Amino acid sequence: AHFPVTNPLEEMVRLTGLTERTFKRRFTAATGLSPIAYVQRLRIEDAKRRLERTEASVDEISWQVGYEEPAFFPRLFKRVTGLTPGRWREGGGDSPSLMPLQFGRSPFSGA
Repeated sequence: AHFPVTNPLEEMVRLTGLTERTFKRRFTAATGLSPIAYVQRLRIEDAKRRLERTEASVDEISWQVGYEEPAFFPRLFKRVTGLTPGRWREGGGDSPSLMPLQFGRSPFSGA
């Protein structure tokens, strides 16, 4: 299924009730990634699984994971993983998950 939120940062800010600046600062402090970089990593992780487990085209997977501009996805995928989506699918992708994040106390509650 297509990621339902086109602007996830806006939605995250709305859900927390924080200002965008405060949200970005706390999110980055908690994860080590900016909110948009985190969302991109989640999408790339999903794309990696789809490339490994389905025969869907790269363009279709790009759309399924939330990228509506097909030309952007392969460049981002290669920047994040070091491989093109096609090379990943061919079995070149055996790197560990990009998302080994662990959370302690929520940085979004209280100051």
